[in-house]
Amino acid sequence: MTDVIVVGAGFAGLSAARELTKRGHKVVVLEGRDRVGGRAHTATLAGVPVDLGATFVGPTQDAVIALAAELGCETVPTYSRGKNLIRWHGKVRSYRSTIPKLSLIELLDVSRIQWRFDRLSKLIPVTDTWAAPAAHRLDQKSLEGWLRAVHASASTRNLMAIMARVTWGCEPGDVSMLHAVRYVKAAGGLGRMLDVKGGAQQDRFPAGTQQIAERMAADLGDRVITGAPVRSITRTGSGFTVGSARGEHAASALVLAIAPAHRAAITFDPPLPAGHVQLAKHWPQGNLSKAYAAYEKPFWRTGGCSGEALSDEGPIFITFDVSPGDDGPGILLGFADARTFDDLAPEVRRERALGCFTTLFGAAAATPVDYLDHCWSAEPFAPGGPTAAVPPGAWVEHGAHLREPVDGIFWAGTETADQWTGFLDGAVRSGHRAAAEVGAYLRS
Repeated sequence: MTDVIVVGAGFAGLSAARELTKRGHKVVVLEGRDRVGGRAHTATLAGVPVDLGATFVGPTQDAVIALAAELGCETVPTYSRGKNLIRWHGKVRSYRSTIPKLSLIELLDVSRIQWRFDRLSKLIPVTDTWAAPAAHRLDQKSLEGWLRAVHASASTRNLMAIMARVTWGCEPGDVSMLHAVRYVKAAGGLGRMLDVKGGAQQDRFPAGTQQIAERMAADLGDRVITGAPVRSITRTGSGFTVGSARGEHAASALVLAIAPAHRAAITFDPPLPAGHVQLAKHWPQGNLSKAYAAYEKPFWRTGGCSGEALSDEGPIFITFDVSPGDDGPGILLGFADARTFDDLAPEVRRERALGCFTTLFGAAAATPVDYLDHCWSAEPFAPGGPTAAVPPGAWVEHGAHLREPVDGIFWAGTETADQWTGFLDGAVRSGHRAAAEVGAYLRS
């Protein structure tokens, strides 16, 4: 019998396994996919690594930055020199900084909403969020409902819709206002969460984010077993028996480093407490897709553009330049609205994505040398992402069970983090926290 079985070989699970191994515990990691990394998955486009999932890191994301440095994974600044573009009400305009160039009235309204958001964050703690005096009131509203209640302008609501899609993979009407406030606070504020320079998109890994997971897994060696989706967990007198596609494994304690919604795919005997069962049903994953186009050179730079763009028309609604350098290849990353993108045939997805790039950056964007897209909602195993899109009512009703241990079962995953929830950094932090909890349990 091993000491701990970790379910899930993403950043959270591998971080937990590393910490437990350092503490002298025997660990086995079971991963359902045929690869490690979870929602960090790196592919190749025009000979350049590109991230199909998590991509960026920034200041105060100390846990993942320290981990990457320890493993020898370098970062580079995200390209941001030049003017940004916005397609708004049928016209393409340029702007600089995070907030697009709007009319004075629209700009004042965005600033007003940001100020109100910051005020609300002072009322909501990131720990025991459901117990805050203001929690019930905010959890009864969606982000969209709150924006309308405070009379946000149509332009402000459209900008917040872009934020909701890229952050949670959902519409503002689908996410709890309490969740939105807590999430933003866990990131250090709207500016820190949305900015490139000085914000969460400041840097990226030129060799991709999955390399970090691969190097963690390499350090763990044969402790990591892929292609082993866990189907059952049975409590025994001395611990647990975990049934997977690669056989049964026994352990004294468990760390489940998977998204809350995916806990429902495992049969527990005895069943989990009712509160934990309901949590899995009410903590759904969002859905977000990506499209990449590669060109001989980053031609937009020659025209003085940064490659950053926003659009109020889809399916591509935000873009970044992730080119390796001025000499090429030039690579545009576009985040796509899963609702209008994922069900399309591959050739139609390509046509629509390139059409959006062309509208923003000109005719040269219509003829890439390579193209790639990825729809997380279509993943055959553990679909969805980038993170949970928690609906109204869920935090107050079910939040207490998000990471509450159950008799030797502990929970990790970026959704359970109190800092940088939903990001790679939050995943690493959650793994460290779960490892500490397990260590204390095994000593008791």
